[in-house]
Amino acid sequence: MTHQLRMRVCAALTTALLTVSGGYAYGIGDEASRTLPATEPNDEVTQDIESAVQGVDAFWREHWSDFFTGVYVPPTVLGAYDGASPNAPTCGGEPLVDDNAVYCPPTEDYLAWDMDLMRSGYRFGDGFVYLVVAHEWGHAIQNRLDVRLRTIDSELQADCLAGAELEGAARDGTIVFEPGDVDELRTALVLVADETPWTNVGDHGNATERVDAFTKGQQQGVEGCLPSAVADDAES
Repeated sequence: MTHQLRMRVCAALTTALLTVSGGYAYGIGDEASRTLPATEPNDEVTQDIESAVQGVDAFWREHWSDFFTGVYVPPTVLGAYDGASPNAPTCGGEPLVDDNAVYCPPTEDYLAWDMDLMRSGYRFGDGFVYLVVAHEWGHAIQNRLDVRLRTIDSELQADCLAGAELEGAARDGTIVFEPGDVDELRTALVLVADETPWTNVGDHGNATERVDAFTKGQQQGVEGCLPSAVADDAES
């Protein structure tokens, strides 16, 4: 992967980006989605999405065996969809929700994102699309782990894994961070945070919790995202 993570300084947050509770999904406001440009297959948004996919996948291909047994099998990347279309893809027999990004488990095992969501978030910096891809990939990784390695706050664990994935890819050189990039990623987490703290498995967590989880993954790596008792056993 040669395309760099070229994240810009974040603009004023004039549009609310809200998470949808109860699933692996993000949602955006109607006002934002109405002003989005048409999709171009080779534009910067699409290129950055592809770079995020390649970087995160390369990290797991290289480092899966550093943390887990077995063989790493990547999820299918269904990619962009139009949630407003009657032909939108389905997950468990239900059409994917408009203006969202999802990981569809377990047997279908794919990642997908509505381009309206990606384009809306991209206006605040390209870090948004890297975060969305890494977060949903985090859910795919959870689906590959023994249940003992998963935490009950699955959305926050996915944020933690996103931090570990992107930081690890940066160390490997498959994703290139520039000044201000980390701040932009954290701003993206604020944009997609719930208004209230995490209380059940369907919650994504508030801004502080999401930023803290992502930062933990950056600083402690994959091991820091695992249940503490399991991590302690692995070190002993």
